[in-house]
Amino acid sequence: MEDCIFCKIINGDFGTEFVYENDDAVVFKDINPKADTHLLVVPRIHVESLNELNDEALLGRLMMTVKEAANKAGLKSYRTVINTGKEAGQEVFHMHIHILSGDIRL
Repeated sequence: MEDCIFCKIINGDFGTEFVYENDDAVVFKDINPKADTHLLVVPRIHVESLNELNDEALLGRLMMTVKEAANKAGLKSYRTVINTGKEAGQEVFHMHIHILSGDIRL
């Protein structure tokens, strides 16, 4: 989607550093962190929110990406959050999973 900020990040338009990536997703630091460590796991395909994701296998692989990225970041404990819809706090309408660790300031 051409106006999606996350699609632009995935395409390299901003030179965002990926802390982890695989065939399904990229992982990068949130620019407005709500915890000591705040990473975003973003699928490479554009899907607006969890409500529009119909690929069970992809969802499973995204959750494994969370685990792999957290491990690479040296996190032993962390919180995962998926905001789904504007009323639930979703600000970027490209599904993503938050990984938060340390002092969490929600």
